[in-house]
Amino acid sequence: MTIPELPDVVGHSLDGANYVISAEQNRTLCHSLGVEPDAGGKAHPVYFYIATQVGMGETVAGLCALCNFDVEDGPMMGTCDVTYFRPLMTGEPYRVRGRILGLTRKRSRKLGIMDLVEYQLHLDLPDGTRACSVTNSWILPRGHEDGN
Repeated sequence: MTIPELPDVVGHSLDGANYVISAEQNRTLCHSLGVEPDAGGKAHPVYFYIATQVGMGETVAGLCALCNFDVEDGPMMGTCDVTYFRPLMTGEPYRVRGRILGLTRKRSRKLGIMDLVEYQLHLDLPDGTRACSVTNSWILPRGHEDGN
């Protein structure tokens, strides 16, 4: 088994597109979760993840490829840490900004060799006001050196 070298991706931009949480999307999501949508237009808090992942400048497969990892090998979510600076609102255009913070190789008894990619994404209003920031880490399992 050949494990690829770690590429130099720290600082790689993940800036992406604008993302608007429509009232209809929010209503559908809220009803699927068994909650009523906020009458004042606040989006469900889970949109911190949906909007940043959908709006970032790379697909999941593209982010994995940057790390010399095939998405078909099954990336796993490690951690997710979000900070809200204001409620997310329906109808507001948010600009998705972000970058890769780190890519490190580790050894695990259970997973063998694995890479840990950490990246940060933000949702900013058009005037630059930050609505939220999320730092994600994904585990990219490489397997054991003996091939198991």
